[in-house]
Amino acid sequence: MGMMSEFKEFAVKGNVVDMAVGIIIGAAFGKIVSTLVDGVIMPPIGVALGGVDFSDLAFTVKEAVGEAPAVVISYGAFIQTVIDFTIIAFAIFMVIKFMNSLKKEEEAPATPPEPSKEEVLLTEIRDLLKDRA
Repeated sequence: MGMMSEFKEFAVKGNVVDMAVGIIIGAAFGKIVSTLVDGVIMPPIGVALGGVDFSDLAFTVKEAVGEAPAVVISYGAFIQTVIDFTIIAFAIFMVIKFMNSLKKEEEAPATPPEPSKEEVLLTEIRDLLKDRA
């Protein structure tokens, strides 16, 4: 099998396509949640903490000298990213939990299936042989 045909077989497998779709949807979902966090959740938290804007929190290691920029550790951006991640992870957890509950409902049959004619016949034969013994 040539390398191109092997690659084609790999690329068109359902798992690869599903993964690509998942990554694209995940990126879009991440943008939605980031906007939610930045525009809706963080402003009230900032007000509750006395007007602190997490994205502006930083520690200056070395002040700017001449044209050299200041050396800054932006720990506020890190805090913001951790909060974004936590909210995204929780939202994905809730979506997966919901999907799993739907899946369980689909898998659970309402009533047990009726035995086939062969099963009924074999059960009758078994019972007759049991009565003979």
